[in-house]
Amino acid sequence: MTDPIVQVDKDGAIALVTMNRPEALNALNRALRAALVTTFTALAEDDETEVVIFTGAGRAFTAGLDLKELGGETQASADADGAEIDIGAVLHRFPKPIIGAINGFAITGGFELALLCDLLLCAEEAAFADTHARVGVVPGWGLSQRLPRLIGLPRAKELSLTGNFLSAEQAYAWGMVNRVVPKDELLPAAKALAKDILTTEPVTRNAVLALMDAGWEDTLEGGLAREKTWSQAHMAERVQPEAVAERRRGIMDRGRGQSS
Repeated sequence: MTDPIVQVDKDGAIALVTMNRPEALNALNRALRAALVTTFTALAEDDETEVVIFTGAGRAFTAGLDLKELGGETQASADADGAEIDIGAVLHRFPKPIIGAINGFAITGGFELALLCDLLLCAEEAAFADTHARVGVVPGWGLSQRLPRLIGLPRAKELSLTGNFLSAEQAYAWGMVNRVVPKDELLPAAKALAKDILTTEPVTRNAVLALMDAGWEDTLEGGLAREKTWSQAHMAERVQPEAVAERRRGIMDRGRGQSS
């Protein structure tokens, strides 16, 4: 039996999603894109799953679209034919936190998928590159808009107009990734972060996530107005004063435990 092209390993409320074409640097052929859409659509609807860790097998997170398939050197698999596959839209709409565990190269479409994650942890040897202008493809999963907002317009232009690589350490220095760790510590660090996320209340957590994402695409005024409306509705529907006090005590107790 062959290994699945997308491997899903569950540990309670944490789902580890691994792109599994290491011999092709996890290039995003039609079959892999279709499998990712199916996987993330199912996880979005899975009440048991609260946090997703997204990574790749082998030397790369993903090298981006499969250029051999695009150029007609290889054929798309029969089960991947049909409607347009928009993994970018599926990840953009995903309602739960995604931790990107960037194990190696994240190039072009792979860079775009990394930017669709909510948090990024990188192995020391990980590297990013936007080679859209080199291969003759215009970004379609949001890189041209997300990257400038994360690292600044001049830096984003430098990366996209040259196709040069960005190291994990430089990405960290520019504020694009949360942390950089040795490769053998990448998944343990991602799982530890996921467990920290699970200590928060899930409905509120996902509301905060959605607010931040919506506000990032809006003006400050619009974001503040949305926050006020959502906060009032959330307090009215879900939160009682005694529950708030109890949660605050739990947070303070946890903080004292971490500082001891």
